[in-house]
Amino acid sequence: QVQLVESGGGLVQAGGSLRVSCAASGRTGNNMGWFRQAPGKDREFVGAISGSGGGTYYADSVKGRFTISRDNAKNTVYLQMNSLKPEDTAVYYCATGKYPFSPIASNYDTWGQGTQDTVSS
Repeated sequence: QVQLVESGGGLVQAGGSLRVSCAASGRTGNNMGWFRQAPGKDREFVGAISGSGGGTYYADSVKGRFTISRDNAKNTVYLQMNSLKPEDTAVYYCATGKYPFSPIASNYDTWGQGTQDTVSS
C-alpha cells in the first residue's frame, strides 16, 4: 500500500528548468514511473526508475533533458526537467508499477494527483 503526493510544477519559459517531487507514504522500494498528459492527447510515458534507484529508463522525447532520481531517506522521487520546450507542457503524474521500467500506463496501479507544467515560448 503506497500513496503518492506530487508537488512542484508551474510556469517556466522555454529553455528553463523545473523539478517535480513525488512523496510516497511508506517505503520507496517500488518501481516508479513518470507519465504526462497534454490536452487532447493520451497519457504518455516519460521515464521510470527502479526500486533501488540504480537504473533509469527514458522516453526518446525527453532523453538527455529529464532526469529521474530518488531519495529514500525522504521517501521521495524527483523528476528534474531541463531545457524545457513548449511541447513539454502537460500534467505530470508519478505512479508505482507492477514491473520495472514499464512504459505502459496500465501496468501502474497507484497514481499521484498530477501537477501542471506549462512551458511558454
